[in-house]
Amino acid sequence: MAPAALLLAPLLLASLRDVSAGSLLSRLRDHVREAQAGLGRSPGEPSSVTEGWLWQPLDPFNSSDGRSFRQRYWVNVGHWRPPRAPVFLHIGGEGSLGPSSVWKGHPGTLAASWGALVISLEHRFYGQSIPPRGLDGAQLRFLSSRHALADVASARLRLSGIYNISASSPWIAFGGSYAGSLAAWARLKYPHLIWAAVASSAPVQAQLDFSGYNWVVSRSLADPQVGGSPKCQRAMAQAFSELDDRLSEGGETRAVVQAEVRACGSLEAPEDQAELLEQLEGLVEGVVQYDQQAGAPLDVRGLCHLVLANQSRGPLSGLQDAIQLVLQTLGLPCLPSSKAAALAELKDTNPQAASLGYRQWFYQTCTEFGYYITCKDPSCPFSRRKTLSDQLQLCAQVFGLSPTSVAQAVNWTNTYYGGWSPGATRVFFVNGKGWVGVPRGPHSQVSFTCPLSVFPFLFFFPGDIDPWHVLSVLQALGPSEPAMLMRGTSHCSDMAPPQPSDPPSLYLGRQRIVQQLKIWLQEAKVNLGSPGDQ
Repeated sequence: MAPAALLLAPLLLASLRDVSAGSLLSRLRDHVREAQAGLGRSPGEPSSVTEGWLWQPLDPFNSSDGRSFRQRYWVNVGHWRPPRAPVFLHIGGEGSLGPSSVWKGHPGTLAASWGALVISLEHRFYGQSIPPRGLDGAQLRFLSSRHALADVASARLRLSGIYNISASSPWIAFGGSYAGSLAAWARLKYPHLIWAAVASSAPVQAQLDFSGYNWVVSRSLADPQVGGSPKCQRAMAQAFSELDDRLSEGGETRAVVQAEVRACGSLEAPEDQAELLEQLEGLVEGVVQYDQQAGAPLDVRGLCHLVLANQSRGPLSGLQDAIQLVLQTLGLPCLPSSKAAALAELKDTNPQAASLGYRQWFYQTCTEFGYYITCKDPSCPFSRRKTLSDQLQLCAQVFGLSPTSVAQAVNWTNTYYGGWSPGATRVFFVNGKGWVGVPRGPHSQVSFTCPLSVFPFLFFFPGDIDPWHVLSVLQALGPSEPAMLMRGTSHCSDMAPPQPSDPPSLYLGRQRIVQQLKIWLQEAKVNLGSPGDQ
């Protein structure tokens, strides 16, 4: 999703047994985000970028609780033209935020046109904004999207005082993936504080069984527009089927498989076999989710080339080459395959381990969102071993939460925020996929959606790349709730720094974002500072 936030890169560890067990999909996400923006100070960083800290209440909904924590933010005053220039607020998601969050990508690159002040706010319990007592179970009850939105509201008020921001300056929220949902929900829940929002790849619909994710992955592997083909999709399915069968055979065969796929440990235990298959599934999912993005070790075209070019050596050989390339890119000596290590990592309450965010985000899936990726559809190329029940049991093992309570929490999230119909005005939903609805012209590569009569995930056309778009708003919900779908673009691609290699659809999509912001900022000049609709 979890999209957006800038996470720490996976570390190269000396011992094979010490390899962290975070999912390969999460590791690829971390690597892509770091490559695009970086977490540390860079030589090109402007002097106008500074780091700041706010003391925030640990429990903003209980005024008698005096506990607090330090929340990090970044600010870029380089383009700011007060008193009526806008404030672009980059909301952080499930990871660290670095200084480049206010000067690379959008909203940083948009600031010059409007003289905007750019602020980014790191999400509580992630990065360096972790409360003093760490991540024990009692502490995690203060980690939720509701708490994060309360932090946004508090920061909005306090930063207005610190930087002497005028009441006539409109605040525009930006975010990608989970943070994209937060941007939309900030406008929904605090419309008097947030004037408008741009929600990129925002999965606003919580969903327990997210089988639609792998439906999109399967279609992408078969889609010639992104370098896939039906032959590639079939070859991938054959590779996973062969791997599943060989893992079910005797110990000698499993030992050979361990060497072939560079697994870190023995594959004798069924739970370790399932862990390996999940890691390999994450590799393929990450290739699709971050197709053609800077920092991604492979795109769909490259993966399909490896798989098909080596078919004479067997279905699994191409996947082996992809494993080697990805492990080398991520700095990993081998492929994590220990279920016990994965479980131990999720149970680790140490703040140092917490910086990667795996435990925190898993907690939020158990208590708010679900998003459990399964392989139910017949077209899914992966193993059927990972079931929804298995993932729900993990919530019980790590946090003591029953499957029933997780399902109820997911339902409540949709009730509280509205799911696919959040009902917030002045929110622009931006997603990467193929043609939906009616395009503006016969050659347009950006489509503007019309209402769909049934669930959006039932309607996909060639070119859909981002698996998360199926949980976002794909149709304009009204004149002030537009939606845009950019053909052939991947997860949160509009938020990345512009590149010469960007497809035309991405260039046009960014232009459309600018056009919409012009409209809303013009409305702000009329309404803010005088009685009017907020």
